[in-house]
Amino acid sequence: MGYIPIFLDVTGRECVVVGGGEVAVRKVESLLEAGARVTVVSPRLSPPLEALVARGRVAHIARNYERGDIRGCALVQAATDDPKLQRELAAEARALGIPVNVADVPELCTFIAPAVVKRGALQIAISTGGASPAFAARMRRTLEDQFGNEYALTLEVLHAARRRLRAEEIDPAERMRRLKDLANSALVDAIASGDVAAVERILATHLGDGVDLAALGLSHAMGLRD
Repeated sequence: MGYIPIFLDVTGRECVVVGGGEVAVRKVESLLEAGARVTVVSPRLSPPLEALVARGRVAHIARNYERGDIRGCALVQAATDDPKLQRELAAEARALGIPVNVADVPELCTFIAPAVVKRGALQIAISTGGASPAFAARMRRTLEDQFGNEYALTLEVLHAARRRLRAEEIDPAERMRRLKDLANSALVDAIASGDVAAVERILATHLGDGVDLAALGLSHAMGLRD
């Protein structure tokens, strides 16, 4: 099997999770974090899913899955250990052109869910092509130690810098050069060390005199306040 790494935007889109156990909880939480609208199909739910349904975070179809339940959705997650149901779901999703993941059965999947390290807007996805989810989890733990929260703040700064340069309507090639140089600077190291003065020197160097965290609307960052 061959895979192309893709980040799929499910914001506001309907996604279906079939199953109500612990695996379903992880699938649902991941989809909710991405902004999806989630429906769970299962006659029974684990307590965490019951709580999400009670709070109105998740819709619930309280019965066994029936053909047609996934029609019109953007994505399907099968979190059931019933082999017959797994095959039926995978076949229906393929016929409808809907991406489907069947937990722990890669041969029935049209996409696989990677292990993910997330630091703000930064997401690092790790896949073994379904060969060993346990090894992917091990790699995630390794990368979590290497990439701290300074990367989340660095991306906030880079995003704000991009907005500012776009607003200034400078030459696109010059804007790209400045943003590339800023991304390749010592910004992340300065943020990691908490050196506000160094961060602001870097910003002024690449964005122009007078451009500091406050000018980027980030005076809340690194302990600063308006």
